Amino acid sequence: MKHYIRAAGGAVLGLLAWACGGGGYTPDPGVRTEDAEAVDLENLRILVTGEARVFPEAEGSALAPASLSGMALTVEEPLRVAVNDASATFATGEVSEDGTFRITDVPVRDVHQGLAVGLSHDGLVPSTTIVYDTAFTGTRPRTDIIDAHAWALPGAFVDQLGAAVGAPRLQGHTGDKAATLASAGFVLGRVVDLNGQPVSGARVALDRADLADRVYYPSADLMSVDTAGTAAHGLFLFVHAGAGVSSFQLSVEGSPTYVPRNVDVGPGRGVVLTVYPGRYAP
Repeated sequence: MKHYIRAAGGAVLGLLAWACGGGGYTPDPGVRTEDAEAVDLENLRILVTGEARVFPEAEGSALAPASLSGMALTVEEPLRVAVNDASATFATGEVSEDGTFRITDVPVRDVHQGLAVGLSHDGLVPSTTIVYDTAFTGTRPRTDIIDAHAWALPGAFVDQLGAAVGAPRLQGHTGDKAATLASAGFVLGRVVDLNGQPVSGARVALDRADLADRVYYPSADLMSVDTAGTAAHGLFLFVHAGAGVSSFQLSVEGSPTYVPRNVDVGPGRGVVLTVYPGRYAP
């Protein structure tokens, strides 16, 4: 017989299975056990808490909201969102006056590849920020997710990134199906180190060679892009095809400490993720 406990300290926490009689235990990858409490594995529901903020490089963008207070948010499965699955949303909530959110009773039995927090509001490009990836544990989340970040992307900021990519590239990648980055769909990521600081000169690699030419690195002033590597802000950009779904794994070239991450993106939406070494978010 096994007893399961949930750890409530840390960003994304693992499951700890105590073996009765032997006196020992075998932790799952990523386990932390502070303030553990019982979990019902037959009806697994978790708590998701964190802070919603405007993406740092977008804070000065035109029409960027002064506050996200009161905005609706969703806890969702990124893959299901990308394929327009009606059951993509697991729970809903809203941003508090101080920018935080707390969503209880999130059912996660049907998670396939990850869990994300979505934001959609006038003036913002619909986006989903990945807060849990099964790449780390090989399983759905089985404990609370706390101290997560959900990033809001003002439309003017995304338009600026689209202008940096340029109309010819957007048209080429989408076969003229999408005239803007927002309508094409995209991934906006940041490579950071163990301390959460941006890494310059990093290059990301996809496990699908047919998609490799869709990766760009915005310049420090966000006015242009290249394919050489990240600037001082650590940002990279993937341009979707404007139709269908792109699913792939993303890693950092020459850096095996960065676990390959699951990414699923469809048209009309942005996917935001932070790529860090090891298994714990900085």
